[in-house]
Amino acid sequence: MSTITRFRGRDPFFAEFDSLVRSTFGGQTVPSGESLAFTPTAETVREGDDVVVRLDLPGVDVAEDVSVEVTNNRLVIAGERKDDRAEESTGRSVREVRYGSFRRSFGLPGHVGADAVSAHYDKGVLHVRVAGVYAGTEPTRIAINEGPAAAEVEQA
Repeated sequence: MSTITRFRGRDPFFAEFDSLVRSTFGGQTVPSGESLAFTPTAETVREGDDVVVRLDLPGVDVAEDVSVEVTNNRLVIAGERKDDRAEESTGRSVREVRYGSFRRSFGLPGHVGADAVSAHYDKGVLHVRVAGVYAGTEPTRIAINEGPAAAEVEQA
């Protein structure tokens, strides 16, 4: 069972975040209408009050070809996996590796700004931590008093 599946039913914010993540997995197009050939797989994990988004980007030069931005309460990770191989003039080849532009977008709560986002790349995986996504989201139980309401007592 994935982390997303475990949290989806128990945490309304995580369910919304999960929905946004899942909506990015489908066929994507850029504003020109061109289809994106490469969509990196993503995983979102809750770690305390933070969310960590991991994208598989093997063979991508993240310093040159990837950007991580926060805009309009959205975490946007965009880039390109380039095919730097020389074209073969003879022989046959089978290509399962996809190349091209990608763009992944994740909704953020209003209280999270760009200063809460950090990213690092290690062994083909981009890790983006969004600090404080869950800060202050724990439910607060409200006591139920018995007897007449305060407004009723004042009227009597």
